Amino acid sequence: GQAAASSGKMASTDAVPVEELVKDLDSLRAAIAKQAGVVKAMKKEGAPKEETLAAVARLKELRTALEAQAGAGAEKWGINGDDLDDLLRRRMFVVPAFEIYRGVSGLYDFGPPGCSVKDNVLNLWKQWFVMEESMLQVECTTLTPHKVLDVSGHVQLFSDLMVKDTKTGECYRADKLLEDHIENKLNDPMLPEAERDELRRIAAQADAFSPSELHEQLTRFEIKAPATDNDLTEPFPFNLMFQTSIGPGGHTPGFMRPETAQGIFVNFRRLLEYNNGRMPFAGAQIGLAYRNEISPRGGLLRVREFCMAEIEHFVDPLDKTHPKFAMVADLRPTLFPGANQIGDGKTLDISLGEAVARGVIGNETLAYFMGRTYAFMLKIGIKHEGFRFRQHLKTEMAHYASDCWDAEILMSSGWVECVGHADRACFDLENHMNASKVALTASRVFAEPKEVEVAEPVMNKGAMGKHYKKDNRAVQQAIAKLSEDPDAAMALNDALAAEGTAKLALADGREVDITSEFLSFKRVTKKVSEEKYLPHVIEPSFGIGRILTGVFEHSFSVRDSKDGKRKVLSFKPAVAPVKATLLNLDNRIKLDAVLPVRDELNRLGVSNNMDISGVSIGRRYARADELGIPFCITVDFDTASDNCVTLRERDSCGQIRLPVSEVAALVRNLAEDATTFDDVLASGRFAVITTGEDKAAAAGGAGGAAGGAGG
Repeated sequence: GQAAASSGKMASTDAVPVEELVKDLDSLRAAIAKQAGVVKAMKKEGAPKEETLAAVARLKELRTALEAQAGAGAEKWGINGDDLDDLLRRRMFVVPAFEIYRGVSGLYDFGPPGCSVKDNVLNLWKQWFVMEESMLQVECTTLTPHKVLDVSGHVQLFSDLMVKDTKTGECYRADKLLEDHIENKLNDPMLPEAERDELRRIAAQADAFSPSELHEQLTRFEIKAPATDNDLTEPFPFNLMFQTSIGPGGHTPGFMRPETAQGIFVNFRRLLEYNNGRMPFAGAQIGLAYRNEISPRGGLLRVREFCMAEIEHFVDPLDKTHPKFAMVADLRPTLFPGANQIGDGKTLDISLGEAVARGVIGNETLAYFMGRTYAFMLKIGIKHEGFRFRQHLKTEMAHYASDCWDAEILMSSGWVECVGHADRACFDLENHMNASKVALTASRVFAEPKEVEVAEPVMNKGAMGKHYKKDNRAVQQAIAKLSEDPDAAMALNDALAAEGTAKLALADGREVDITSEFLSFKRVTKKVSEEKYLPHVIEPSFGIGRILTGVFEHSFSVRDSKDGKRKVLSFKPAVAPVKATLLNLDNRIKLDAVLPVRDELNRLGVSNNMDISGVSIGRRYARADELGIPFCITVDFDTASDNCVTLRERDSCGQIRLPVSEVAALVRNLAEDATTFDDVLASGRFAVITTGEDKAAAAGGAGGAAGGAGG
């Protein structure tokens, strides 16, 4: 009876197709639990072997489906990280720095193809942002005086929470230990959905916890030192900046800059003058930054020296609309608002225009740059389904910021922040203005002069100078600042008239006593044609190394061939390190037959190389595919007579035969996205060559394992 009942239960789980169950993970987990009970009961009661095997197969099928859903990051892209890392090192895209001395953690060198891909991405970035928006590009020094980074808040606040192994002293970044522990727990396919949601919320807030809050979480989950399983110290802050001394005397402390933004802020006054006083405008900078990371890892994802491309877009705080917002308003990048992260965990599929209208994104200018970033990412090869904007939670957002969104790319390690988009208000300019005593303001010009009421200070400067001495300048600046607020100034005037003395707040936070002998105010009406204001800043900040890692992963695939598995980097042609490689079909074909084609490619500015080694043409195609070269041009025995060559396209493995006189121009047009290989085939202008390789690609081999590229 028991066995028969178990068999009946088995039938009930079989009744629901797996493809239906995976739509609801809770239902799928419930089905697994139910089926596990069926299998256990059947084995205990001695059910027929065939029925038991069928029930076990069903259980395995359900568990496989759940594991596939739970591991969506790596499974979705079919990325084998070891395979990709092997390719990147072997082909010298990215290699450990000082490798012959066993390297230094967090430092990497770019080889020839890596340099080319990086240069191509940066050149596209400059075209996409600097040229399109008429930005003012600068190149500022990486050495930064202590004063600048003290004023910006980096000296006090630019730190991560660190823990140490209590016995070995090895250091770890505390929030990453917590995130890694939670990630491992989330891999458990049987974890209840409620607990899964709670863990996700904790992970989302990990880098925003205070030392005591983070210690509480590490203790709760009994997290130990990964290498030794020893106890850990309580978390404590560790400043990430590399400190140095400027000059031989060692009396001028400084730092290697942790970001490129401060160079733009301190040059604001000159940039505004260069721009003829016109607002809004943007400064941009590409350059190296340095952070003494506690636990460098993940290749280029967390390193100690890295390339940044940053934009500081200065706007009137009263007008954060953008004249070109309509260009991006209909774009629909995936949005993950803060409320959803700690709520139902669902992302939003709405247009940027709707997101601004609903208040999901703070203003048009911020949304405009998010839209431009999204389109740029697609252009360089990031897949839509592997890209999202995640809003900062209130607990992780800087106190001065009004809205922040990170552009994240889905990689084999999960979602990785690659571009920050922040409305930084006037925090940086205000701090630097107060510290330097240099006005970093812009002017709001009125169409017609208008009358305004102001509070005009009447000061006894001689008596004030004798009384305040070295503080006199700060006192007068505070009075000038106060006079910009007539109501506050007249309130102080009334206090002075009534009491004879009052407190005056200085810019550095101190207060001084001031008397009616020194100061009074009077209301006056003035005609003004402009007013001064502190600009707000919208900042998109791009981590180039992380973006490159995303490009590598989203371009990587493995396809079948007659000589085994082939690794392919399907770069967009504009990003590819080399646009075309020149091959001779056989070693008997001399170099003289190849050089005219190369000369024409060089004349048109199409990057190329030659592979005239003695290995088979198939092996040389494979080499080109590993380097991500989109086109191969082959000179064969007929070239001398018909003056034609064969052009092979990397992703489809399709081939056409065309005149030597046309191949260079066609490759240039293909590389610049002026046309596509499919368009060329459809035109019927050139003879199509059918090969076994392109048939395999058409059957699915060329798309690789990446979900967005064909699976």
